[in-house]
Amino acid sequence: MVLNIGYQALIIRGCRKGFDMTLDLAKTIVPVFIFVTFLKHTPVLPWLARLVEPLMGLMGLPGEASLALVFGMGVSFYAGLGAIVSLDLTAKQMTVIGSVLLIAHSLPVETAVSKKTGVAAIPLLAMRMGLAFLCGIGLNLII
Repeated sequence: MVLNIGYQALIIRGCRKGFDMTLDLAKTIVPVFIFVTFLKHTPVLPWLARLVEPLMGLMGLPGEASLALVFGMGVSFYAGLGAIVSLDLTAKQMTVIGSVLLIAHSLPVETAVSKKTGVAAIPLLAMRMGLAFLCGIGLNLII
C-alpha cells in the first residue's frame, strides 16, 4: 500500500520532531548522568549521603538519592531522571522519587511563571515541597 504524500510528510515531520526532542532531552540527561556517576567515585557523594540520610530515610530512599531530588527540583524533571538512572535504586525507590519529582520539579522556573499570574511564591514553594515529601513518606509506608 502506498502512503498518500500528505501522510508521508506528516510521518517525516513527526520523526524529525521526535529526533529533535530526543536530542534536547539528551543534552540535559547525559551530563547529569556523567556528573552523578563521577560523584559516586569521589568522597563528596558519600559525605552528602550521610548528611541527608535521616530525611531521605523517611521516604525509604538512600542518601545518594538526594542528588536526584536536587537536580529534579532545581533544574528539570529530566535532570532528576538522569541522576536516578546513575544510582542503584529499587523499583519502590524509583517510584517514590519519581512521584516526589512529579509534584515538585523545576521549582525555580515554575515558581517564576506562577508568580507572574499573581500566586505568592513562598507559600507555593512550601506547599509543593511539603506535599512532595509527604507523598514520598506516604508511598514509603504503603508500598
